[in-house]
Amino acid sequence: MRAERGNRQRRDSRQARAGRLFVAPNLATIAVFMLFPLGFSLYMSLQKWDLFTPPTFVGFANFRTLLIDDPLFPVALRNTMIYVLGSLIPTVVIGLVVAATLNRKILGSTVFRTVMFLPLAVSSVVMAVVWQFVFDANNGLLNIMLGWIGVEPIPWLVDPHWAMVSLCLVSVWKSAPFATVVLLTAMQGIPDTITEAARLDGAGELRRLVSITIPLIRGPLTFVVVISVINGFQAFDQVYVLTGGHGGPETGTYVFGIMLFQHAFAFLDFGYASAMAWVMFAILLVLTMLQLRLARRNALENP
Repeated sequence: MRAERGNRQRRDSRQARAGRLFVAPNLATIAVFMLFPLGFSLYMSLQKWDLFTPPTFVGFANFRTLLIDDPLFPVALRNTMIYVLGSLIPTVVIGLVVAATLNRKILGSTVFRTVMFLPLAVSSVVMAVVWQFVFDANNGLLNIMLGWIGVEPIPWLVDPHWAMVSLCLVSVWKSAPFATVVLLTAMQGIPDTITEAARLDGAGELRRLVSITIPLIRGPLTFVVVISVINGFQAFDQVYVLTGGHGGPETGTYVFGIMLFQHAFAFLDFGYASAMAWVMFAILLVLTMLQLRLARRNALENP
């Protein structure tokens, strides 16, 4: 009996050792490509470094300058919040409507689903270059089409207000298919008996969507909202291609991604850029925690 217990312990020990060996490459990858960059950026946020001279410790001076003395930080914060909200709300609404439509067995839904999901396969840079031609103030496709109905040409990427609208339109076009995929998958997991019972009770399409479908897909819907907010705060490539690395006309599209890029690669102030990255992380962390807390509270109040 004692010998059998000893054999079992040795076998368990070998299995545990083998498991650690299998996991070790993944843990090493995480340490090299995630933990080390995070720790190094936190260290650099306390330094003044231009890449060519040795770093100089400045403490929290970078954070103090960013939050108190930098006049462009409130501009970037305002533009980023406008961009996030201008992209988030239409993305969620369109995703819900399209997912509810595709969840029904209607003629042509397969073709429409394929066309709807095409933006997911397109690179953000390629997409932004194409949209540059669409938004061209003189010969752009969008202004040509608006001219057919008597609308004067709109300075999409020239006027600061229209430039932000243009960015939000492109972001919605890019992110709505992702939201649709997630929400459609969640809707297909709802038992048909629930919606059929509501239909027999006289509930219409809109009532079933609001009172049954949305409460039952609250988790995936929260996931879409959180991911959309994170993507909005991290926006850079399409903003850079569409309106340039200077923040667009009159800093109308001067978002956090552009500000961080300028300080890191134009001004070579890597310590300041690292501090900005950690401020963005803190804002995103607070917003994400608030969203998850609100979602959890709604789940408890409306089980």
